[in-house]
Amino acid sequence: MKTVTPTEFAALSDAVLIDVREPDEVAAASMPGAINLPMSSIGEHLDELPEGTLYLVCHSGGRSARVAAALEQRGYDVVNVEGGITRWEQEGLPVQR
Repeated sequence: MKTVTPTEFAALSDAVLIDVREPDEVAAASMPGAINLPMSSIGEHLDELPEGTLYLVCHSGGRSARVAAALEQRGYDVVNVEGGITRWEQEGLPVQR
């Protein structure tokens, strides 16, 4: 599975970030521009996934890694953002509250 750090992701232009956390988690803190498609229901929303490489994020990287593995098996080009929003904040990147 391909991975990037939050800082590496932030350096990309026009990259699509999919947040697989649940809506209540996203309401507490989110990454600007991220699309929320919760892990619990992402299978029902595959038709909503944008074209191209998808960067996945969660709280600490575990759930997004599982979703990435499942999407890879379906032929999607996915990259897991290491450490999730926890590492995102540690690296000083912006968070919406």
